[in-house]
Amino acid sequence: MSSVLAVVKPADSPLALLAALALGAVSVLGFAPFYLYPVSPLALAAAVTLWLYAPSARAAVKSGFVFGLGLFLGGVSWIYVSLHDYGGMAMPLAAVVVLGFCAVLALFPALVAGLLRQAGGSDAVKLLLLLPALWTLAEWVRGWLFTGFPWLAVGYSQAPGSPLAGYAPLFGVYGVGLATATVAGCCALAGLHQLEPAAAGWARRLGRFVLGVPLWIAVAILAGGLAASAPAWTQPADDGPTSVALIQGNIPQELKWRPERARDTLLSYLELVRATDAKLILLPETALPMFNVDLPAGYLDALADHARRNGGDLLTGVPEYAGPGRYFNSVLSTGITPSQTYRKVHLVPFGDYFPMSGMLGWAMKLLDIPMSDFSRGDPDQPPIRAAGQRIAANICYEDVFGEELIRRLPEATLLANFTNDAWWGRSLASRQHLQMSQMRTLETGRYMLRTTNTGVTAIIDTRGRVVEAAPEFETAVVSGEVRGYLGATPYVRWGNAAFVVLAAVMAVGGLLLGRRRAGE
Repeated sequence: MSSVLAVVKPADSPLALLAALALGAVSVLGFAPFYLYPVSPLALAAAVTLWLYAPSARAAVKSGFVFGLGLFLGGVSWIYVSLHDYGGMAMPLAAVVVLGFCAVLALFPALVAGLLRQAGGSDAVKLLLLLPALWTLAEWVRGWLFTGFPWLAVGYSQAPGSPLAGYAPLFGVYGVGLATATVAGCCALAGLHQLEPAAAGWARRLGRFVLGVPLWIAVAILAGGLAASAPAWTQPADDGPTSVALIQGNIPQELKWRPERARDTLLSYLELVRATDAKLILLPETALPMFNVDLPAGYLDALADHARRNGGDLLTGVPEYAGPGRYFNSVLSTGITPSQTYRKVHLVPFGDYFPMSGMLGWAMKLLDIPMSDFSRGDPDQPPIRAAGQRIAANICYEDVFGEELIRRLPEATLLANFTNDAWWGRSLASRQHLQMSQMRTLETGRYMLRTTNTGVTAIIDTRGRVVEAAPEFETAVVSGEVRGYLGATPYVRWGNAAFVVLAAVMAVGGLLLGRRRAGE
């Protein structure tokens, strides 16, 4: 490793910046669809080594920024597909917008790198306290600032197979990220020990590497994650399993909103519904591609009649008209239970609505996105009661915000995501979105039912495991049985507050220790 650092020093040299870019891109392998969860902490460990060896805080910022560019260009450049392929934005402009967006996201790693390099204290203080605290607090801020974009938060890379995922029921995804970044710091610290002079010879250096304190701390954190995953934080309800059918209509995005195709779409969903005898049937986000008031006479009655024959209910996504200039991205239930509606709360800028439309009218003209100015639903909507379950419905992007989803818990017995990931084409996005749903099940101790237009439609159990799933870009019905769950994980009770307090204590402690050492 010393020879590698000798090549890339200083940290803002072309080779060092290329190394940082590559490490950021490699980090994407830790996330779905690859699920190589050791990669993300190891890549972060290598990147932070570059930052600590930077000749200045400015050089560290450049290295952190380039690392962030590699991460986000590699992981979320699928936004280009939405802007260009389906939004109609010109290719050069779409590319510039995506590059600019990823550059803004890269400012967060850049800030962490600069603060870490500038902070006082030993390498142990920086890597075991400041790195995990600053990194995950930056991700937490990114998750709510300007409505939030929590994609590729490092904690997601550990769901569902890593021992570190065991911290999810306690502290949520950011708590998993805190543990992950601490392990990364341990690996970096162990590696830095190898850069010290070998006065005692190779045998002693190897022993220090294998038996060193940093690696034992990492082992303890991994063991703690396994221990945290052992308790059954929630319990199955006593009413037995519920049969479910999740409909994947596979309607091409470029045809979905064409008026001349609406009749075929409605008939296709009706046929798929009539082919299942499940007690609970779910159709995707805006499966019915017109306002509820414009649906053909008797169509909803036909869906409801079949659900009642099955002794249950059907939930479908549909744009809901609520008066002139006011409409919602909604989920409507129908069947044996009185009809209820969930209206999407967390709207996506430039997708669900246009912020500052008076000033950004030019953007609306550049993007050809139908139904792109929805109204916001009430944040305190109760779960939908259907087929004997209490369902916490969430639409598309909403399931990436764990603290918002738990508002309807512990009352809700099931989670259900209604989405249309066709906007992202054949990219990493739909699998990454699935992984975020897997994290939600770990945090809440609830099954998640995902019904999507083109994929990934899936049933996810309380341990984050995909029980059944449909192939992407195929018309399919995912059938199975699920149990409603009762009770609350610590995360359901605390939300992100416990993580924020823990990370803040680590950050303040690291800064105080660094200042104390600087004053000695």
